[in-house]
Amino acid sequence: ASANTPAVGKAICTSPTIKKVSFTGSTGVGKTLMSQSSSTLKKLSFELGGNSPFIVFDDAELSSAVAGAITSKFRSSGQTCVCANRIYVQAGIYDAFTSAFVEAVSKFSLGSGFGKGVTHGPVINAKAVAKVDEHVQDAIKNGAKLLAGGQKLPDLGANFYAPTVLGGMNAEMKLANEETFGPVAGLFKFETEEEVIELANASEVGLAGYFYSQDIQRVGRVAEAMEVGMIGVNTGLISDPAAPFGGVKESGFGREGSKYGVGEYLVTKMVTYGGNSVPVKA
Repeated sequence: ASANTPAVGKAICTSPTIKKVSFTGSTGVGKTLMSQSSSTLKKLSFELGGNSPFIVFDDAELSSAVAGAITSKFRSSGQTCVCANRIYVQAGIYDAFTSAFVEAVSKFSLGSGFGKGVTHGPVINAKAVAKVDEHVQDAIKNGAKLLAGGQKLPDLGANFYAPTVLGGMNAEMKLANEETFGPVAGLFKFETEEEVIELANASEVGLAGYFYSQDIQRVGRVAEAMEVGMIGVNTGLISDPAAPFGGVKESGFGREGSKYGVGEYLVTKMVTYGGNSVPVKA
């Protein structure tokens, strides 16, 4: 069936009968569908790739920040479009956060989703395993410190990869610039608010972002400055059917969920009545 996917997608995008296409998937495929849809000027809404920054400021409540990062990074073994992909931790709290984060990861239990006490399962396929391992090995090769995991787990199954934590990350590594979509947490140390905003926004995509701080003035500044479509403040979970879901930049446009999601399927029509001296009667 997958062999027919490109042809089916093209037929949908070029058909004049279909007036609207909503797509969730990779940025690359989104660009292809957008190009194909141009022949009919079709209405589109795209939810595409992400590379979510997760920022922990010095004034964050440590245990809450660790719990939020664990949830955001390792939910579904890191295989959601809004998973934290780059975890930036301010220097003053970096060591304490790293220690608590690694300890939390060490308590994971891997196996079948039907197994008692299991917290995490495999990634989707062999290609995903290869990408996860590529990001881990690239980071280590370029100076990152392996703090947990870092290897395939074939005894559990072909697609299992150990939940991994890497410290001492930098902006040149593949994990910083590509969506890993797997159970790998890269920890980046930063010094100032201005620095981390620049790092967080240094991406072609902008789906979701997260940050932890107890400074209400900082909350306003950072939320406005982050170039993403959705932000979690002091939480690692942002999705809700009643909330508008979508991104900016190469993460797409349009929204799913909420009244704004319904609006993507509507067209505004204006009707003006004239030529009558009295109002039109029912």
